[in-house]
Amino acid sequence: MSEIHDLTAVRQAALFRSRELSPVEVTDHYLDRIERLGDAVGAFVTVTPELARRQARDAERRLLSEEPERLPPLLGLCVPVKDLDMVAGVRCTLGSAVFADRVADADEGYVVELRRAGAVLPGKTNTPEFGLSCHTENEVAPPARTPWDTACSAGGSSGGAAAAVAAGLAPLAQGSDGGGSIRIPAAACGLYGIKPTRGRVTTAPLRTDLFGLSVTGPLARTVADAALLLDAITLGDAGDPYPAPPLPRGETFLAHAGRPPARLRLACFASPPLPGVQVHPDVLAAYRDTALLLEKLGHDVTEIEPPFDGSHMRHFATVWAATAAAVPVPAADEHRLQPLTRWLRERGRATPAPDYLEAAAQLRRFARLALTVFAPYDAVLTPTLAVPPVPLGHFTAAADPAEEFARMNAFTPFGNIANITGQPAATLPLHTTADGLPVGVMLTGRIGGEATLLSLSAQLEEARPWLDRRPEIWHR
Repeated sequence: MSEIHDLTAVRQAALFRSRELSPVEVTDHYLDRIERLGDAVGAFVTVTPELARRQARDAERRLLSEEPERLPPLLGLCVPVKDLDMVAGVRCTLGSAVFADRVADADEGYVVELRRAGAVLPGKTNTPEFGLSCHTENEVAPPARTPWDTACSAGGSSGGAAAAVAAGLAPLAQGSDGGGSIRIPAAACGLYGIKPTRGRVTTAPLRTDLFGLSVTGPLARTVADAALLLDAITLGDAGDPYPAPPLPRGETFLAHAGRPPARLRLACFASPPLPGVQVHPDVLAAYRDTALLLEKLGHDVTEIEPPFDGSHMRHFATVWAATAAAVPVPAADEHRLQPLTRWLRERGRATPAPDYLEAAAQLRRFARLALTVFAPYDAVLTPTLAVPPVPLGHFTAAADPAEEFARMNAFTPFGNIANITGQPAATLPLHTTADGLPVGVMLTGRIGGEATLLSLSAQLEEARPWLDRRPEIWHR
């Protein structure tokens, strides 16, 4: 008989509704796995068993007393929340020792939607300090490791979320992505992860991102599971600065994930948009194999020359540093921050307002150019990362924070393009190295085009299934 964690989220939801599976039993199962295995992969900062069990009992009562068609979509499903975001009454550290004892007094807007959708919240997943790095090594939790090789990093900044799902500690998870932070750890952990269109999920009521780099989205084992979660958290707010184009009335992302796409025009490139970066042979092989698979599936695939000279990275770094500097930290605690955080904050505070505005304007110009080049195509295929998962400590072993930041850029040169343009982008776990480490490939869609991305992703998933590919820790 299959273990509970072998079941997809969509399957669990169906079994809840048919009363063949108990949310209480499932929640206890995941809490047990988190207790036994969570630290081994650095998945959680805070576990909330009392909250989760109370929500599971409430879900079970509803399942026994309400008509199935009236039940919310995530009822009884365990969905951990990244520790950058607030869940009322639960510790929110931002991945920083400075805030190790802070408790949130409100929910993020999408957390309100998770509660409304019936989700069970088992805890807060691990993240680097303030979500600033592409690895998850901080001073509040064990480092996040890919379950495929715990000597290697799970990536970041949604590293704990990816480690949790890949190790079977949750059926799916929420993540956020300001420069690749859903797609990087999903690729390192062999998962499907999708960064939605800018504005698809509200940042209300508490978080402000003037440029709109960061968005909330799902990490999951299957495309359908990701679509299920995206449907539940999709919500605009009247005050959002970047409203996303809505789906037509009555349509859902989950329905599109079960519907094959029409013949699509696809572009592809593997030239890193950062001069001097080399793409690993295993990554190139995965990219080329995916391009051939897309052609076999009937799509038109054209290799293009990307219009990038790398200058956007400099401007992105300016905006990123300003974002780091904007986090309120008591002056007396500044020295407790990690070296990369302090370095970025110093750069941010030293940037005059005109220089910040010029960097933002240059990123807008870059976005216009990129969107113009991508306009003829329904989606663009690239590698997700330049190399397979790297050993834990690869980034922090750098001589100084500037070198650490350079190593981060070289690891994920493709990641921040979609954050700058606002496009949706998904990473697919179609490939592995000879040693069995995951290698992701990325599809970037049109603004508002998540439905097409999910449909195309599901077609690739059907052609090259990955669900039964699991790390050894899965079976413990």
